[in-house]
Amino acid sequence: MAAVTAKMVKDLREMTGAGMMDCKKALSATDGDMDKAVEFLREKGLAGAEKKAGRIAAEGIVDTAMAADEKKAVIVEVNSETDFVAKNAKFQAYVAQVAAQALTTTATDMDAFMDESLTVKEALSSEISIIGENMSIRRFKQVTEENGFVSSYIHAGGRIGVLLDVQTDVVNDAVKEMAKNVCM
Repeated sequence: MAAVTAKMVKDLREMTGAGMMDCKKALSATDGDMDKAVEFLREKGLAGAEKKAGRIAAEGIVDTAMAADEKKAVIVEVNSETDFVAKNAKFQAYVAQVAAQALTTTATDMDAFMDESLTVKEALSSEISIIGENMSIRRFKQVTEENGFVSSYIHAGGRIGVLLDVQTDVVNDAVKEMAKNVCM
């Protein structure tokens, strides 16, 4: 059995975001093999996510992602068990990642989005194991406007979000301000 060093634990923790004791256990169980330890933690995370799946996740936030040309946008809702987690910067960063991925997806519903690639499911399971609460990606909606732009607004700390499809020949600051006001 290979000796597990503090540096190995630190490296695994930085790679996975898992707790120090979980990293130490994973490295011990896999004789110090970093790749096997990552797989061990992933499987443990999936098992932990399954245990938490029955718990209600009714809090959370919405977020938007916008294409650089403002012709396409997406809004996502990701739920957690408590509003405490919803206010957590790590959770908010995760929701932003989900929004960015939803902006580029070709999926039209949640099942297709979750099955599109393993990364969506794996990232969600990983976040559940790190944060320690059940979470769910509840819904998303893409909006595209070729003859104008899409405007967005997030209200009440992420509890309410709006996308507005603006069809217009004129795109200037006044029209964008009008769109923002309609969203509000």
